[in-house]
Amino acid sequence: MQFLTNPQVLPILLLAVSNVFMTAAWYWHLRFTGFPIAGVIAISWGLALIEYCFAVPANRIGYQVYSAAELKTIQEVITLSVFVIFSIVYLKEPPTWNQLVGFVFIGIGAAFIFKNTGAVAH
Repeated sequence: MQFLTNPQVLPILLLAVSNVFMTAAWYWHLRFTGFPIAGVIAISWGLALIEYCFAVPANRIGYQVYSAAELKTIQEVITLSVFVIFSIVYLKEPPTWNQLVGFVFIGIGAAFIFKNTGAVAH
């Protein structure tokens, strides 16, 4: 259990939960195009509030061991991963091969952010 509270692990877990709510806030309504936009915005704001309740502590805790650029990179990789799952499961839109290749290139770019990183300088 101590592993989960490690400042290198906990931010990743919190960002994963955060991104589930963020993805839902941004895309849940695509299946309900007849729902009034004001209602969509209100529900999405509520989901975004929950998302922030996980994202802000994730970044605060993570900044002890990661740079801001590394935290942003972690968040983006998690976002794409959560989005692909959401798209398949909820929207019933599996990614195309060229989208997956694009995501892989983003992953390769993310790997460069972490290449030869030393101690956080802040």
